[in-house]
Amino acid sequence: DGKIYDAYVIYPKNHTSEANFVECFVYQIMPDILENKCGYKLCIYGRDIYPGEDAASAIEKRMQKSRRLIILLTHQLINSKEDAYDQHIALYNALIQNDTKVILLEMETIGTYGNLQESLRFIIKQQGTIKWKEEHTVHPQSPSSKFWKQVRYHMPLTCRSS
Repeated sequence: DGKIYDAYVIYPKNHTSEANFVECFVYQIMPDILENKCGYKLCIYGRDIYPGEDAASAIEKRMQKSRRLIILLTHQLINSKEDAYDQHIALYNALIQNDTKVILLEMETIGTYGNLQESLRFIIKQQGTIKWKEEHTVHPQSPSSKFWKQVRYHMPLTCRSS
């Protein structure tokens, strides 16, 4: 299908204390589970987009080469202007071009979804979110946990997965 990645990951990129767990999740936990233990290939901004590359076109190209979009929903991401471009392109590809499936990971309780952009609310209404709960932090590296099973259910089939 010409795709290089199983999923492109969209997450808040501000470096605040709340973002520490999200960064750990994006750079350590997700790759450990989805890449090392399940055989998927993720595209993560900051790891797979190189310094000197035009960020906007690199993001767009990587998303087009991904089978899924994983969006980590946090209050920071929802209220961030910096991350709006990633989200805008991702949601355009998912909804308008009907090109890519979106997996929404609710990393903290968002509450009502009224503050979300309409396209995200539409996706939530269609398929819901996968909620990260505090108990997952005890054994976040277990691919057989309910959370990771739900994530893998939405990921593309891969001949490499276990």
